[in-house]
Amino acid sequence: MGLVGYYSRFIPNFAAISAPLTDLTRGSNPNRVKWGSSQGAAFDTLKSRLASAPILHLPDMSKPFILRCDASDVGVGSVLMQEEDGVKYPICFASRKLQPREVKYATIEKECLAVVWAMEKFQIYLHGVEFLLETDHHPLVYINKAKIKNSRVLRWALCIQPFRFVIKAIKGSENYGADFLSRCPA
Repeated sequence: MGLVGYYSRFIPNFAAISAPLTDLTRGSNPNRVKWGSSQGAAFDTLKSRLASAPILHLPDMSKPFILRCDASDVGVGSVLMQEEDGVKYPICFASRKLQPREVKYATIEKECLAVVWAMEKFQIYLHGVEFLLETDHHPLVYINKAKIKNSRVLRWALCIQPFRFVIKAIKGSENYGADFLSRCPA
């Protein structure tokens, strides 16, 4: 409910639609869940609403893009967004599970992998335009400026050089979509 809850302000009748799901969290035994047809219908409705307007917006090529990336111990996730009237709307969501060898990577390597993977995934939107890359992993802010000693991160830094972007560090609590997607990859 975390990601859907964040976007609830864009979903008409969110409380009524999600009631069968939120009711599952109430009770004395949180380990027992009774999943029925009403919960399945609520889940399917929220899933379709999350993937349709007004939540997902069509890209406006005249406006700058914002790419948020995150990595966890299980996956990488990213959200491509654009800002309109002070509100950041998602254009695309993407996530994937880490390969067994990638699970062993250091945190900086996982976070850098998330950035490289997201840029490749969304290159149709990002190639040739300047965009803002937002990350909650502060060492990545210096990827284009610092001497990189980690050979894997160095190779990835070279891979993203053709892209024109500015990196901004954000709080982990602001990295809502990408954080959720990295922890629950598709």
